Amino acid sequence: MNDSNRRVFMLQVAAGSTVLMAASAQAQPAMVNEKDATAVALGYAADATKVDAKKFPKYAAGQKCNTCQLYTGKAGDPAGGCGIFPGKMVAANGWCSAYVKKG
Repeated sequence: MNDSNRRVFMLQVAAGSTVLMAASAQAQPAMVNEKDATAVALGYAADATKVDAKKFPKYAAGQKCNTCQLYTGKAGDPAGGCGIFPGKMVAANGWCSAYVKKG
């Protein structure tokens, strides 16, 4: 392979890598905003320890998204998908009133 072909090849590899990295960054779903209408209606909190237990009496200490049947994230991940918020991520340590203990 001559120097010109090698240079073109390396530029193509670099350009392809950049495109793949940009695509994977865009593919990451956004986190649910606590101020989103659905999140507000369900009392979603990204930190379950900050749930207003008087306003949401169904909440019990220790309940978190990552222990809910609706959570689709992997164990140990800081966030994952949820059937209640399609196309969005919820915090593993979050909570909402749709919580159903895994079983």
